[in-house]
Amino acid sequence: MVARPRRGAGGGGQWESGGGAARGRGGGGGGAMELGAGAGAGAGPGARGGAESGLVRLLLMGGGAGRAGPGGAEAARGPEPRSPPAPDYEALPQGAAVSTHMLAGAVAGIMEHCVMYPIDCVKTRMQSLRPEPAARYRNVLEALWRIVRTEGVWRPMRGLNVTATGAGPAHALYFACYEKLKKTLSDVIHAGGNSHVANGAAGCVATLLHDAAMNPAEVVKQRMQMYNSPYQRVTDCVRTVWRNEGAGAFYRSYTTQLTMNIPFQAIHFMTYEFLQEHLNPHRQYNPGSHVVSGACAGAVAAAATTPLDVCKTLLNTQESLALSSNISGHITGMANAFRTVYQVGGVTAYFRGVQARVIYQMPSTAIAWSVYEFFKYILTKRQEERRAGK
Repeated sequence: MVARPRRGAGGGGQWESGGGAARGRGGGGGGAMELGAGAGAGAGPGARGGAESGLVRLLLMGGGAGRAGPGGAEAARGPEPRSPPAPDYEALPQGAAVSTHMLAGAVAGIMEHCVMYPIDCVKTRMQSLRPEPAARYRNVLEALWRIVRTEGVWRPMRGLNVTATGAGPAHALYFACYEKLKKTLSDVIHAGGNSHVANGAAGCVATLLHDAAMNPAEVVKQRMQMYNSPYQRVTDCVRTVWRNEGAGAFYRSYTTQLTMNIPFQAIHFMTYEFLQEHLNPHRQYNPGSHVVSGACAGAVAAAATTPLDVCKTLLNTQESLALSSNISGHITGMANAFRTVYQVGGVTAYFRGVQARVIYQMPSTAIAWSVYEFFKYILTKRQEERRAGK
């Protein structure tokens, strides 16, 4: 018998045979073989080659009963199983544990303060109302260069240990509270969506916890950062302040800190979430958008709240040259601090160190958000994978 080839659909060979053995080779997507079952002698006498008892169709995916082509082999095996997709980043915060937010927040806070600490030292000095002649700086770079050259390489880092110690728990509480309240308030105000009011309110409440944990460390840090500071070690500063001014000195600037940080964090979080809606609308893990949004949010919030930061610095440091203009001898409370700043330097004094503050806050908030989002993503992804494996 002669096998007559016909083109089959899907690129496979389709063969038709009236009898005998036919060997077909499939291609591409597989084909069909039609074999006529000729009975020859087996169909009964008088019937030539068997009276074509019927047409037996054998559909072989991947081509033929003999050798199968590569395409046919794939089709025969079927599609390979795919690994389960990674969890959607947009859904991660809803499934993340409180411990995840706290750990990611603690790492982000420590990284933020440690990396930017030298600039923070310069900011504190540039906010001084009546600086010593040797501590008057034109800009941030000049200040850093002069501090290192005249006071030593490690001088801008003095007080870093107490800052890192306070930043860990402060930021752990800060981000955990923010994430929980943001989701809860957003569901109430705008179910299933993002509410800027909820973001701002969550940031304000989170600030209460953050500043309560961070304020004592802030007092010690800024006293050690001042020019000609008498404190060489953190323990010396803590003992001296406690002995001379009492425990209340560590929270003297707390109300001012809140007065500054509540609007700062409200502006900060609202700006960050607003920019994320435009730069990262699907809320995927996107380091570039987190860095840009964080930097812009920090810059806007820092510039807007600089006058409050100047008053906070004055309350923390109790600057000796500025105290001569104050009748009580100690500056206490926001109103007193505002009056003293105006008496010493006028309106422009409220914006002392604004350049250093913006330069500090832009990379600071960029680092904080990028590190926080990264660790939140990694930790939650591992939790989801462990749950899926159970």
